[in-house]
Amino acid sequence: MVDDKLKDECGVIGIYSKEQKVQDMLYFGLYALQHRGQESAGIAVNMNGAIAYHKDTGLVSEVFSDNSNIEKLEGNMGIGHVRYSKDSDNLAINAQPLVVKYKKGSIAIAHNGSIVNTNSLREILEDDGVIFQTTNDSEVIANMIARYHKDDIEKAINRVMELLKGSYSIVLMTENKLIGIRENQGIRPLCLGKIDDGYVLASESCALDTIGAEFIRDIEPGEMVIIDENGVKSIFNDKWSRKRLCIFELIYFARADSRIDDISVYLARKEAGKTLAREYPVDADIVVSVPDSGISAAIGYAEESGIPYSIGLIKNRYIGRTFIEPTQSNREQGVRIKLNVLKENVEGKRVVLVDDSIVRGTTSKRIVKMLNKAGAKEVHVRISSPPVVFPCYFGIDTPYREHLVGVNKTLEEMCEMIGADSLGYLSERGLISSTGKEEGFCMACLNGDYPMEIPREEGAINE
Repeated sequence: MVDDKLKDECGVIGIYSKEQKVQDMLYFGLYALQHRGQESAGIAVNMNGAIAYHKDTGLVSEVFSDNSNIEKLEGNMGIGHVRYSKDSDNLAINAQPLVVKYKKGSIAIAHNGSIVNTNSLREILEDDGVIFQTTNDSEVIANMIARYHKDDIEKAINRVMELLKGSYSIVLMTENKLIGIRENQGIRPLCLGKIDDGYVLASESCALDTIGAEFIRDIEPGEMVIIDENGVKSIFNDKWSRKRLCIFELIYFARADSRIDDISVYLARKEAGKTLAREYPVDADIVVSVPDSGISAAIGYAEESGIPYSIGLIKNRYIGRTFIEPTQSNREQGVRIKLNVLKENVEGKRVVLVDDSIVRGTTSKRIVKMLNKAGAKEVHVRISSPPVVFPCYFGIDTPYREHLVGVNKTLEEMCEMIGADSLGYLSERGLISSTGKEEGFCMACLNGDYPMEIPREEGAINE
């Protein structure tokens, strides 16, 4: 997708090794997760019981362009983070991991997701005299853990898990433990892998592949994994546990070569494209995709329909994902320099254009216009997900509801707005069936069925 939306969709990784230095593996693991956040990056490691770190705004390659920044982070245990930020908080101080010291020692924490009761928790802590240095959720979580850490940190984390509302996958490091946490709904992903003498936690399995780790399993909703010199153990907080993986992980966020909750992202997207071809067939000459997240669905559409798949849009590989650019003006500029039409393939052709979603519709309109200008005879837009009609509060910065094109316009009006000859969206039933599962997803942005109550005092109801 190259349309516009997003909030705190990030990538996290943690590595524990008995003997190896892990900083290089953390670096390459973050490279594999770069698609999940482009605004900042950071690594924290355990150096002989003390935590050292380096983080800053920018891509992984930019933050660690000076080799000395990696070389000074020698340790056998560490965590890393890549972050997307809202335009109002893209500050170096908000880069993660967050490292804090308190009476029980030091911890480093990296978080993916969005806590919807952050403001309430922050206010309680501030009333008790806590002074915050950042505006991100991780500092609230770290302070809550410090507040409840009496005997052992596992009990403190378990208590905090009961208080947090929202989505979160967390990697956390103490002086001698690596801990992974996935909230009770399992909205954000987290998986466990194995290296020769240790273990890896990561947002996606593609990061494990990149560093040569063996995938073991996904962390379960409500599970806390503790990794130390004794191996791996799990503690389950099963209060209200119910798997509700964010469906947009499969539609857009995750890399196609990842597996999340035993679902192949590539095969799910491809099957969505096949189902879309059955639900919205059309006579056409070629099927083209909006790169990159539309490619798998376009291949599926082509296979099911018998219409040849062809390259119609060329992507500038040096441009980031416009979906997660923090401002609208940046997103629009990004689209103009990111995509170009391969005129030789589309001129005089009836084109099926497959994309993963439409939010505001401005980008789709621009791409259709580009295809028409290049000589496409017809452009039929097919979307491999249902319309986005509700705002999300768990990691996707969807616009206020009145700005969602799926709310304000009928299918015919949307088709006319983007300038297409026809428009078809995958049904909700078709999307679910493409995953090979019957349930277990948060689809609130598509149907309004939120997995938890959204506190009004957090300013979360974007009506």
